[in-house]
Amino acid sequence: MNIYEQIKKNNINTWVILSLFVGLLLAIGMGFDYFYAPSIGFPLFTIIALGVGIISSYSGYLYGDQLVISSTQAREPNPDDIKEKEWLDVVEEMSIAAGLPLPHAYVIDDADPNAFATGRDPEHSSIVATRGLLDILNREELQAVASHEMSHIRNFDTRVMLIVAVLVGSISMLAAWGGRMLFWGGGDRDRKNSGPIAILILAVWLLAIVLAPILSQLIAMCVSRQREYLADASGAELTRNPTALASALEKISLNYQPAHLINQGTSHLCIADPLNKPLGQTEGWFADLMATHPPIEKRIAILKQMAYQKTT
Repeated sequence: MNIYEQIKKNNINTWVILSLFVGLLLAIGMGFDYFYAPSIGFPLFTIIALGVGIISSYSGYLYGDQLVISSTQAREPNPDDIKEKEWLDVVEEMSIAAGLPLPHAYVIDDADPNAFATGRDPEHSSIVATRGLLDILNREELQAVASHEMSHIRNFDTRVMLIVAVLVGSISMLAAWGGRMLFWGGGDRDRKNSGPIAILILAVWLLAIVLAPILSQLIAMCVSRQREYLADASGAELTRNPTALASALEKISLNYQPAHLINQGTSHLCIADPLNKPLGQTEGWFADLMATHPPIEKRIAILKQMAYQKTT
């Protein structure tokens, strides 16, 4: 799949993902209306649920990248620091190579070696690296990491993942509200006990409340794993040096440390899983469904094959 096909696929995926989330929001909102506001004669809670989703997606689209930057306590690089100046330089070089506007460069004061890109489009994008990454990689390897993240921006991966991250939070919040209301009781008890149709609707609503957070997380994980392979290949194309990215990934894997400033909500954005979950080192349909990152050893092997090197 080339870059244009990937951009087209990402645009389609964005609408598919939004549709799935709208379905979950509708199911939760309609359940509230049916059991807690049947006398109003107006789908109040359904509209509120949809409103939450629309506002969350739009605000995430406009400001989600800055929320991500803020949540990781990322800061602007210090040009007087040799490694941080080098990071600024390679980001600029890779933006020129990719033919993209210069993204904002940031540094996170975390020892875990990692990096990620975020932003709704190439004109509003950022690339972030941890201090741990800057300390262990040489210039060629840093350039390779910057090219990988630049590929995510160029392929519009960042837009899809930004919207997904925000909507996952919205779904989880609404599902939590539904769970609390069920726990504390209330609502139209006659409606709840008025026949098999009401029981079926109640069962579907309960299922939506329980499964919505899980399903939303699964959607987030499914759309991120395959993108890493494409970004590896696209990044190697920019630098013409796949072995540099392979070397960078090897160092990242060998120097893993628990991340303190990158949390569960942003881990799927990173070049390597900052949580180092064992599932991310396996293959198969279950891993493809549940893990945010493909096995790093396989990514290294593919990059070495691109450089016609033998792999073990």
